Amino acid sequence: MLIAVVAVAVVVIGLTGAELYARHKADSVLVAVAECVVEDSASVSFGVNPPFLWQHVNGHYTNISVKTGGKQVQAAKGMTADVALSDIRLQGTEDSKGTIGSLSATLSWTSAGIKDTVAENLPGVGALVSDVSTDPAAGTITLQAVGDTEVTAKPVVDNGNLGLQVIDVSGPFEKDTVQAALDSLTSKLNDAYPLGIHADSVAVTDTGVVGKFSSQNAAIPNDESDDACFSKL
Repeated sequence: MLIAVVAVAVVVIGLTGAELYARHKADSVLVAVAECVVEDSASVSFGVNPPFLWQHVNGHYTNISVKTGGKQVQAAKGMTADVALSDIRLQGTEDSKGTIGSLSATLSWTSAGIKDTVAENLPGVGALVSDVSTDPAAGTITLQAVGDTEVTAKPVVDNGNLGLQVIDVSGPFEKDTVQAALDSLTSKLNDAYPLGIHADSVAVTDTGVVGKFSSQNAAIPNDESDDACFSKL
């Protein structure tokens, strides 16, 4: 009986140790991938059912959550990403390292972050922007610039892309010129999202803009030329 108890204890301790090691290893790898993709700090958590070691052995992960630090998401300064992934299968083929069954993300972009993003990505014109404010009731943001210039724009979703539709411009700039500049900025942001991620909805809040994004049955790149960040998997 004593031998049986000791044997069971050894097995339990071994499985517990393996579970903790697998979680630690997977956490370090996925944090590295997430931080590479968003260009900011990130934390990762895993679903607990079934046990993670079983998920790891089978290469099928039920749920993974990712939260970023809020410094930026790629070129978007002051943005935080809260991402939920499910049905992740790391079973590679010639075309991919696996698939992600479902991905949903909430991207929160602060007013100050919008200002900094415009300043950095629209040389010359962007540097003139001194403040960004929001109007949740109207669903608009206002970019205030030197020389009593104001641009009021409405965040919209068009065919899976997040855009800024110019509503009104006061000052020396033509409305079409401002619209073209903002279109170039939002195109840059939209084109950089990996895994077929697209915008579903957007809302203006007291502190900025919040967008809902998603992707279904996304293939994980297996070629470093497609996305070097995923080479770590």
